[in-house]
Parts: sequence; C-alpha cells; structure tokens
Amino acid sequence: MNVLRSLLSRLLCEAGIIGLAVILPACGPSWSFANANIAGPTELSGKTIDLTIDDLSFRVDGRAGKAMAINGSVPGPLLRLREGDDVTLRVTNRLKESASIHWHGLLVPAGMDGVPGVSYAGIEPGETFVYRFPIVQSGTYWFHSHSGGQEQAGVYAPIIIEPLKADPFKYDREHVIVLSEWTFKSSAKLIDKLKKRSGYFNFQRRTMREFFSDAAEKGLWAAIKDYRSWARMRMDPTDMADVTGAEYTYLMNGIAPAANWTALFHPGERVRLRFVAAGAMTFFDVRIPGLKMTVVQADGQNVQPVEVDEFRVGPAETYDVIVEPKEERAYTIFAEALDRSGYARGTLAPRAGMSADVPARRRRPVRTMEDMGMAMEGMKMAPMKAAAAEPGAESAGSMPGMDMPAPAQDMKTPEMSDTESLSAAVKHGPDDHGSGNQIVPDSTRSRPKDPGRGLGSDKRRVLVYADLKSLDLYPDQRPLNASSNCI
Repeated sequence: MNVLRSLLSRLLCEAGIIGLAVILPACGPSWSFANANIAGPTELSGKTIDLTIDDLSFRVDGRAGKAMAINGSVPGPLLRLREGDDVTLRVTNRLKESASIHWHGLLVPAGMDGVPGVSYAGIEPGETFVYRFPIVQSGTYWFHSHSGGQEQAGVYAPIIIEPLKADPFKYDREHVIVLSEWTFKSSAKLIDKLKKRSGYFNFQRRTMREFFSDAAEKGLWAAIKDYRSWARMRMDPTDMADVTGAEYTYLMNGIAPAANWTALFHPGERVRLRFVAAGAMTFFDVRIPGLKMTVVQADGQNVQPVEVDEFRVGPAETYDVIVEPKEERAYTIFAEALDRSGYARGTLAPRAGMSADVPARRRRPVRTMEDMGMAMEGMKMAPMKAAAAEPGAESAGSMPGMDMPAPAQDMKTPEMSDTESLSAAVKHGPDDHGSGNQIVPDSTRSRPKDPGRGLGSDKRRVLVYADLKSLDLYPDQRPLNASSNCI
C-alpha cells in the first residue's frame, strides 16, 4: 500500500498537479504536503534520525529561487517521536556557511539546545553534529535553524511527540499545517532595507481619504491631534509587521495560496489539525469558514477544550484544534496576516481537486494610542516634539521597524505645564544615555480577554488567552508567599 501510494503521488507531481499529491489512508494520523521539489509526503520516526541541511532549488508561484532545506524539502520532514525515548539526531551541514538546529519548545540539556554562541558553536560546513537527549514531554512542536537567516530561507520543520498515555480527546485523522513566509530576497537584504527605512515594506499607510473619514467620525480636531501624535513620535499606526505581503508570499506547508495545498477527510470524522507558526515575523489569524474549531492544545500543552471561530497565532506558537466536517464539501483553511497584506490558504476536502471560496481580506487594522500604552484616563495625552532631523531619518540605535520617541527634553509641548511634561506619553530613565528602562508605558492594563487589534468586531468567537486553561491542575498549589521576592 505504501509503495502504491508513493508511486501514485510521484505520478501526480510529475504530471504537474502541484498541491494535489496528497494520498491519505482511510483513517489515522497523516502528514501531507506537496511541492514541485517533492515526490510525496515525508515522515521520519524512530530513535535514530539523520538530517541534512543543504541548498535547494525552490519554486513559488512558478518562479524559481534558492532555498535552504532539511532533507531536500521546505518545510523539512515531520519528526514523529515518542515520549520516554532517548533519541539521537545526526545533523549534517552541506551549506557553505555555519548552520544549526534548535528544538523549539523541547526540554533538552543545555548543550543540545542548538543555539550558536549560547549552547554550542554551531555546525560548520561539511560537519555533522550529533544531538542526544531524552524525550520528556508530548505534543506539537517544531525545529528550525538558529543561524543567520536560515529559518527564513526554509530550514524549519514540525515535530509530533506521541504521549505515553492516550490523548484525553478523540480524533480519527490528523494533519500538520505549517504556516510560514517566503521571499526571494535574502534576510540580509530585507534588514538592509529596514535599517534605511523601517516602513519600507508597508504600502498600507493612512491616506488623505482616510484622514477625512476619521475627521467625519471623530471630529476634525480629534483627527488632527491623533495624526500629529503619531507624526511627532515618528511612528506609524499601520506598522503591524516589518515585512509584509508586498514582499512575502505566505505558505501553507510550503505551498503558495494559488497552488492550494489540500488535506482530505471523510464526512463525520473528527480531524485534528496541528497548526505550527514557523514564520519569521508574521502573526496569522486562522479560521475555517463553515467549521467551528475546538482548541485542545497550545504549545504542546493540553488545555480545557474551547470552541472558537478564529484564533491568532504568533511566530513559533502551535495550536491543535479538532474540527468535525459533516458535509461532503470543501472548506478553506484561511490564515490571514495580521496586517491583512496577504494570506496562506489551503483546503480541507473529501476529495483531491476540490476547493471552496477564499474569504475576502478584511480591512487592515490601525493601532491606537491605547495600544501603545499611552492612554491615561483623566490626563491630557500630549504628543512629543519631533527630533531635529531630516524627514525620514531614524534615531540612532532604533530597532528595525520601530522609530524611537524623541528625547525626554523634547517631550514638553506649549500646551503642557512642567508637571504634565513629566507624565508625557512615554517616560524615560534617569538620563537619555544612562542605564535602566529608557522607555516605559505610562498606562498598562491586563488584556487576557482582548482578542487583539483587528479581531472581535465581526461577531466571530475569537480565542483569547483567558480561554487557555490547563487540562491538568498544576501540581504545586501552595499559596503565594507575600514576603517572597518572586513575581
């Protein structure tokens, strides 16, 4: 059966049917993705596994480029491990530069963590590093390079760790869904652009038409003050991501939206979808129109089941959900970037070749002063004066994608008293160049029930952090010691 499946999958790929080379068993776990560079699904298991990092010719939307890959695929092969086993993973580097593999979320000895310069020196070209560690947990995880921009270039892959005891929830079939980004530019070029201009890839800035719309809604003076505040802080309320869909193609299991990665099911089955956010920076808002999702696991930890319509997943996070499609129809798996500049898309269907409507992208969200920790009840929010710099210039020492506020002495505006100027939107440390916290939000609030900017306004049930409650009671239930220095 495996030989027949592999042969048929290869024939589909060679026939050019990208994204449909998905041949699944009638039930039970399955890992599936297809790409022009791969003959079929790849899964590795056992106590000893060999992995190779190498260059790979990679095609996205018909355009050829160069990726870095694990065992010749992007994403790399699924590793299916088992709790309680001692594993040996031999990683060979065939790149022309130093490489590494970090086991994200796995509890491993320090020397096996795979972070160059912290836990080891990395893996030099032509060398093999042998990782050995016990598996002491279970759930959905992933692994990736921690060297340069290799993760962005394709060095990432999922991990499933089977538990010693049966899962506390039932399912008939599973699929792993790895969300990521692809760019034909090197990470060095991306950073170079961002250092010159933090909003280089943002083509969704506010327009004059939007200003008049805001003025009509909030009042002219309120709109002017809001725009002035952002301008004087040299920040942008539409800055949701350093690199956007203007540059990125968002991938689902290595497949671009147009190629339509497809996962199969039989109506009436309980299907477990293991979502892995392997992108370098993108937050995805995930939903499957027409299907409720029951979240059963977060970052490998079992949680009390909660039914939602949508959830937001950030870089490196994993969520496991169970869906129960009852109808003989296709469903779109839709992962929209937080800034709405693009999306990853796949299909859950009873037969290969089916597809469903792709939802229209929602309007991109806009941050508020409250999001920046700068809204204080009963206090006038005064903007900061712009630094004496040419338009477009960035302050020294600023991080890519975020312009730093003006120095403290420039925070006072004519309408502020000396007392008010001390409580301006952003507070600074003892001096502009000293140690300590240089930027501290003046107003903070607890947000575990906040769905996040851009969500919660369309009547969909959105997962919030307050929903995530451990299925098992934490064993240490001692009351907090008020005299303890621990926070």
